[in-house]
Amino acid sequence: MSAFHLAQMNTAVLRAPLEDPSMAEFAEGVPMMNDLADRSPGFIWRLAGEYGDGTIRAPEDPRRIYTLSVWESPEHLRAYAYQSTHLDYLRRRRDWFVPNGDQAALVMWWIPAGRIPTMRQALSRLGRLQADGPTPEAFTLRQTFPAPVLI
Repeated sequence: MSAFHLAQMNTAVLRAPLEDPSMAEFAEGVPMMNDLADRSPGFIWRLAGEYGDGTIRAPEDPRRIYTLSVWESPEHLRAYAYQSTHLDYLRRRRDWFVPNGDQAALVMWWIPAGRIPTMRQALSRLGRLQADGPTPEAFTLRQTFPAPVLI
């Protein structure tokens, strides 16, 4: 067992409020995707959010949503995202979300096993990634970094 786990946060801007009929398929899929994540190998934890669905809305912009979770490794997160039913929803992201352009929408970083990340930490890491690009402190699935080594 590793002394570190992978924290991951992603964000998106909805094309319409979650209650809008155009968002119905996405909104109905959120509990299914959360259940799939909960049962996926390597999944450890996710922030449930105020609606209990794993989707956290930004108070300053209710169309901006976030998810925050912890996984054993990038490989486990990658398998969930790209080798499960989640991929069907990922392929439809343009139906539901405004494109991010050059802005990073996902950030990952290593945390000591047993710790739970906060949204404040996640937003700070996303800011680092956007400012400096991938580093061991804030990276993406395209460019990962190994977990720290305890001496």
